[in-house]
Parts: sequence; C-alpha cells; structure tokens
Amino acid sequence: MAAMNEKDYYAILGVEKDATGEQIRKAFQQKARKLHPDVNKEPDAEERFKEVSEAYAVLSDEGKRRRYDAMRSGSPFGGAAGGYANPAGTAGYGSYDSDPFDWGFPFGGAYTSRRTSVTRSRAYNPKAGADIIYEVTLDDETAAKGVRRGVSYQRYATCDVCHGNGSVEHTHAVTCPTCGGTGHMTVDLSSLFGFGVMEVTCPECEGAGRVVEDPCDNCGGSGRVLTASEVVVDIPAGVHDGDTVTVANMGNAGTNGEESGDFVCRVSLPSERMTSGQTWGFWLVGFAFPFVALAMLSGSLFIVSAMILCLFIVGLVMVFKDGVKTARGWRENALRAFLSGFNSSLPFLGMMLMLSMCMRR
Repeated sequence: MAAMNEKDYYAILGVEKDATGEQIRKAFQQKARKLHPDVNKEPDAEERFKEVSEAYAVLSDEGKRRRYDAMRSGSPFGGAAGGYANPAGTAGYGSYDSDPFDWGFPFGGAYTSRRTSVTRSRAYNPKAGADIIYEVTLDDETAAKGVRRGVSYQRYATCDVCHGNGSVEHTHAVTCPTCGGTGHMTVDLSSLFGFGVMEVTCPECEGAGRVVEDPCDNCGGSGRVLTASEVVVDIPAGVHDGDTVTVANMGNAGTNGEESGDFVCRVSLPSERMTSGQTWGFWLVGFAFPFVALAMLSGSLFIVSAMILCLFIVGLVMVFKDGVKTARGWRENALRAFLSGFNSSLPFLGMMLMLSMCMRR
C-alpha cells in the first residue's frame, strides 16, 4: 500500500490544488458514478472507486486537507500540526553483482553500495519478522562429516538510527490524527447512490489506528532497512534430507521494534529423496498390501480383486522404475509412504471383510 504522502489526491480526482470544496465534491460525484462497482464492471473499477473515495475523504475535510498539503510540501506547519517532517530520506542498501545467496567461505558475492529512496510512512504497524529459509544441497560424504558454511544474503535488519522504533525522537506511537484511531474514514454516498456511508481505510495509519510521531529518515518509519548480512552455519555430522539448522534472530527484523525471524538452513540430500513416482508407488503398494496378505493367509481370492492386484503391480513398477536406493533417509521416506497407503486401506479392508461375512451367512 502506497503511503499517504505518495498519493496525489488532486490528480486522482482531476482537480487543481486550489479547488474549492464544491469543485472537489462535484469531481468526486462524477468519478464515483462512473467507477461504482454496480455500474462499472471493469476488473479494476472497485479499486479505483476506493481510491477516489479515499481522496475525497481527505480533501473534503479542511483539517485533513491542510495536513495532507503540509505533508506533501514538507513545510514546517506539517510537523507542528502532526509530526510530519521532511519528505522521504535515503538509505544505503546492499546489492550483489551475483546471487545474494552465494555460498562459500569466505563470504561470496561482490558487495556494492547504492542509494535508494525510502518510502516514508507514519503507519505504526508492528509485526514480527519473517524467517529466511535457505536450502543447501550436500553430498553423502559431506553430510556424514558435517560442514561449516558461510552465507551472504540480504535481509531487513533493525534500523541503527531509530533502533527499530520507526521514530528517532519518540519511543511510543500516537493516535492517528487523520482517523482518530479508528483506522478508517467515512464517505457519505447518500447523495450519489442512496447507499449511505462508506468506510475506507485511513491512508495515513494504513488501518492501524496509530502512527509514529516523526518517521525516521533512514528507515521511513518502519524501523527496519534492507541491508547485506552474513551468517555462519554449522551443519552437524549425520544430517539427513529435510533437517534444518537455525540461527536465531538472523532472519528479517520485525517492523516497529517487533522481534526478528530466524535464518533457517534446510539440508537437501538428493541420495535420500524419492521421486514423486516412487512416493506414489510405495503408497499404492502399502494400500494393496493388506488385501494381498490377507488373501494369501486365508486362501480366499475374493478378498483380492483384479483392481487391487493391478494397484499392487503398478506400485511395484513405479518404485523400481526410478531405481531403489540404499540411503537411510530414502528408506525412511519409503516406509512413511508405505504406511500412509497401508493406513488408508484399513477402512476399505474392514468393509470388505464385513461384506464377506454377510455373504457367507
């Protein structure tokens, strides 16, 4: 969602910056009639309708309009009225000439700096940072011995300037002055369609109801910045396919001071992985196995229909077609697929036994 200061509400409504309240109202009515979802069936009509409604909600209110104009111009009045400081600042981000997840030790990747504009937003929306998942492929020998690997990568890290708060001078968020903390604004549509009042998400707090007092120029108010990071991962000896090694707090930083996610290294061992055909093959074998075994023990061919025999044979063909492996992980995966099919067959086997008993009577 674009920040409030990034949207040109005058252009959205098609009016001049010195337009009167009546001109703004008429412009909104004209556009709203064309874009209302009940009238306009274009895919983006609803989104555009919400956009013009948001613009009208701000520009039709004198107080909100003054705050919006001050924010767009970066005037001192904006700061006095509600904490708006200068427009978006800049921060140095890291980029890589090669893959940002370039494995190697010392750390790979030719690091270069660049200047990138930071979106400035007053919204206070604390959320925990997401984990960063990276998969590393090992051969059997390396997996058996264990290995230490270094990773160069990009992540959102806590802003050093505001220490994650999003605001340099203030540590606590304040109630959004645009919506009064409700997270939304109302637009009266009764004169247009007779539908009464419509609610739109507040563009300043983005629905959170709270804003940072003075957005940090370095992070734009989010409390985190995109940066280059390095981490050393110690993969222990004896790992298997799907095992993970976690480095705490080295994932993406949370917004507005929330906790960071983890860096999770997931091990991939091709020698322990079954093909999708083999997985289905073992499942089919497991599904048919109880029927075949019971038929052999009881000597009753009724229990094993032609369909069950076909499933059993097809499953065996799928298993052996891609080659049977001896790795422990492969055997464990095969057993899990077999047991999954076996467990799925038990209800059907019970029904067949009950049917067989009824027929004997």
